[in-house]
This record gives sequence, C-alpha cells and structure tokens, in this order.
Amino acid sequence: MKFSIITLFPNLINSYISESIIKRAIEKNSIEVEVIDLRNHTTLKHNQVDDYQFGGGKGMVLMVEPVVNAIESCKTQNSLVVLTSPQGKTWNQNSARIYASNYDHIILICGHYEGFDERILDYIDLEISIGDYVLTGGEIASIVILDSITRLLDGVIAKDSHLNDSFENNLLDHPVFTKPIEFRGKIVPEVLTSGHHANIEKYRQEGRLRNTFNKRPDLLEKSELSKSDLEFINKLKKVKGDN
Repeated sequence: MKFSIITLFPNLINSYISESIIKRAIEKNSIEVEVIDLRNHTTLKHNQVDDYQFGGGKGMVLMVEPVVNAIESCKTQNSLVVLTSPQGKTWNQNSARIYASNYDHIILICGHYEGFDERILDYIDLEISIGDYVLTGGEIASIVILDSITRLLDGVIAKDSHLNDSFENNLLDHPVFTKPIEFRGKIVPEVLTSGHHANIEKYRQEGRLRNTFNKRPDLLEKSELSKSDLEFINKLKKVKGDN
C-alpha cells in the first residue's frame, strides 16, 4: 500500500516514519510513504501557500491552487484523496480495517491554520477527523490514519496481536501482565501462570468484557456476544446494582 502525505511540515512526518513499526513496514516493502512538501507546489513568491480569507476574519487559510497541484502530482486512477479536518467523518478501528482491505493508494492532505479554501473539497473524496477537537495541524491526524492502517496489513505485525486489540469486536483489550510476578504486594493473577490455556482464555475474555463494561459500556451494544458473555455481563450488572 502506498501513502502520499501532503504537508507543510515534512520533517514531522519523516521523523515518525523513521522509527519503530512504520520504519520496518517500509523496509519490508509492506508500505510506501511519499512525503510531499506543499510549498513545492505553489507558483507564488516566497513559497506562499496560504492567505487571508475573503470577507475578513482572523487566521490564514490554505489556498486551493498549491493543494490541487500537490494532489495532481501524485494522484492516479486508484487513489483515494483524504483531507484531515475536524468536520470530517470520525476515524475508528473499523475504518482502519476497511481502508487496509480496500485501497492501494491513499493521499492524505494535512489541513492547517484557520482552515482551507472551500474549493479544495471539489478535489478530494472525503474528510476524516480523528476526534471532536481541533489541532494546530493535520500532521498528527495523518500519522494516526497511517499507523492504524499499516499495523493491520499482512506481514507488518503478527495477526494475533491485532485480533485481540481494543475495539476488535467492539470490546476493549483484556488486562496484561509481565515480570515480576509480585510487585509491592500486587501479584499477577495465578491463572496466567498456570499454563491452562482454556482457563487463560476464559480469564482474558472476561477481562475484555469487564474493561468494556466499566470503561466503555456503549460499545457492548455493538458487540457480538455469546451466551456466556451475556451471562458474565449480567453478573457485572448485579454487582454494580444495575439489575
């Protein structure tokens, strides 16, 4: 899969993709990341890419011409063009799965300043938001999208690792522990060191359900729960007094 990221701050992107899992994915040719400096696609002096908005108002607005020029420099018939924007559809784990399975080339445009010329919307396929808040720029949002898709691609990380992630089947992940077994009086649950795989999996599934019930109960309505899962949830409700 190829990602083309259009940004005013290429060093922010380059520093992230040169580390950890993303770096290894690039080295293994699982992904290609093209970082495009928006300032290289303006026709104005001093590499200008923004200006004051018509009608007055504070803040600088990204101009349409350099953004469109940058898109056209890398777009193909198979490209999906995405603008990071607080007005976009909210990104989630299911979005990452869909994009990982259905697209070969994603162009990510990092929004900035007070906003962007509305005419840019004529040259994109959709807007994406990573949450109901405003950032100073779209670089972080683009990295979030890049990272969340990349880790789902074949060969990037072990498949079992992300099948148990939070939000898979709309459940949060179960608690995990490592050495030492005892720390300041707190001991790793005995079942995890028992070697009994069926009991370990039961413990972990109940941990997923408990975490979701306590922290994100809204997700349970979307989850595909078994009969034993539902029975365990009912026990949690009784303990909490929600019966």
